[in-house]
Amino acid sequence: MNSGLVGDLMVVLFATTAGFTASGILANAYRLVASKPESSVAKGAYYAVMVLAGPNVLLENAAQSLQKKACSRLAFWLAAAVAAYWSFAIGLIVLDVSLAL
Repeated sequence: MNSGLVGDLMVVLFATTAGFTASGILANAYRLVASKPESSVAKGAYYAVMVLAGPNVLLENAAQSLQKKACSRLAFWLAAAVAAYWSFAIGLIVLDVSLAL
């Protein structure tokens, strides 16, 4: 394998895990402090948080559905792939911000 390819793969894996970690931290912090959004401002804040917390929530819901036999394995793996790609995008933002600081 080319060492440049290995380095690029490491960046992809690091960005994906960084994005999923940030997603999990934000999702769990939101669950600790928030209740069901009632007002339009609270709903707007909820949607803004879910943009970043989405991969964690999506994968958790997919795993629960698979465990309850409410979805197929294909649907679970499709949700996992979407969550991974979403985590990668968030991870690139996290890496960009961390390099700018």
